[in-house]
Amino acid sequence: MKKFFFLGLFFLCSEIIISQKIAPEIKFEKEFIDYGKIEPSSEGTRVFTFINYGNAPLIIKNVQSSCGCTIPKKPEDPIDPGKKGEILVRYDTNRIGVFNKSIIVTSNASSDPIITLKITGIVTVKGK
Repeated sequence: MKKFFFLGLFFLCSEIIISQKIAPEIKFEKEFIDYGKIEPSSEGTRVFTFINYGNAPLIIKNVQSSCGCTIPKKPEDPIDPGKKGEILVRYDTNRIGVFNKSIIVTSNASSDPIITLKITGIVTVKGK
């Protein structure tokens, strides 16, 4: 009887281990950056930091902005489980006025393969 019990317990534990999903997962520290009020020609680069909290390498497949005034740069190499990565975003600060832009991130993450990041701010006339 003990043999059957332990044999059944072995198969149950094996099934639980096998059923665990091996997949990357992405979580951004923040998905929104407010530049605030900035002057023309000021530094327009900001960083979105994320972590792969899954158990497989995370691949950022594509990063696309809502317009040509915002240039995102994705990591080229896979991000290993437990490691951090960065997406750099550069806004053209020579465009005067309010801006609200979106950056679409596509990855191989299991639960959130497409994430929208946002930036906003105001480029003011110098001295105002």
